[in-house]
Amino acid sequence: MSGKDLRRGGLDRLTIEDIVSPGFSTPWDAPMVPPFPFTFRNVEVLTLAWRTTEAAVARLLPPPLAPTSDVVLAHIYRMNDVEWLGAYGESNVSIGCRLLGTDIAGSYSPYLFLSSDVGVVHGREVHGQPKKLGNPRLEVRSDLIVGVVERNGIDILTGTLPTKQQPDSVESLNRHFDFAENINLKAVDHIDGRPAIRQLTARRLSGVTVHECWGGPNTVELRPNAQAPIHRLPVVDMLDGLHWRADFTLVPGRIVHDYLEGRVE
Repeated sequence: MSGKDLRRGGLDRLTIEDIVSPGFSTPWDAPMVPPFPFTFRNVEVLTLAWRTTEAAVARLLPPPLAPTSDVVLAHIYRMNDVEWLGAYGESNVSIGCRLLGTDIAGSYSPYLFLSSDVGVVHGREVHGQPKKLGNPRLEVRSDLIVGVVERNGIDILTGTLPTKQQPDSVESLNRHFDFAENINLKAVDHIDGRPAIRQLTARRLSGVTVHECWGGPNTVELRPNAQAPIHRLPVVDMLDGLHWRADFTLVPGRIVHDYLEGRVE
């Protein structure tokens, strides 16, 4: 879309070359989805870990993914400065998994909620993440970090962590599973109802710079919501948490499994 740079009078007309180019998004003269790469700066994150049941984890994983842990990680982000998107809140609930028959392992995201329409569209159309609009927020209340994820007026997740009491490292989360390797189920249909895309995709953030990281014991409270059912990963034991701040860049991912490969239209 370089020939459509609106700052240089590029409002001409859409071409077939534009449409078939990587990174194309509609509307063509005010695109919704940003092209790769784009960078997140000064992101503040509250990561909560809790133990759930093995059955709850297995129930949410699409085959051929298999569970590797009974721990849930929920990240609540305050995105302060993002190219294209600006500032918004996001949350990602993830569980440990591996792709059978391969050496691929990481985190699967059954639930994501965020306050940016651009973020919802990008996550769903490109990565296949099951993103929905919501209102995640993160704040310091005296000596406590409080993270809340709200949808439909219901606080579906509330987490707390002591404020900056114990230095820690983001790498400490790897004892649960490799949360940085994010795997998603991408499902898109043709207009006539036939399946167009049925894939497992994976991506890893690039250029991650962690500026600070603090840990400690956490609390996690889940409230039921039929449109945001995080409660299907019930809290058996509250574990620990991290409060950290970082920069990172979102880059293209890869297809790790194609359910439709070899099928005839």
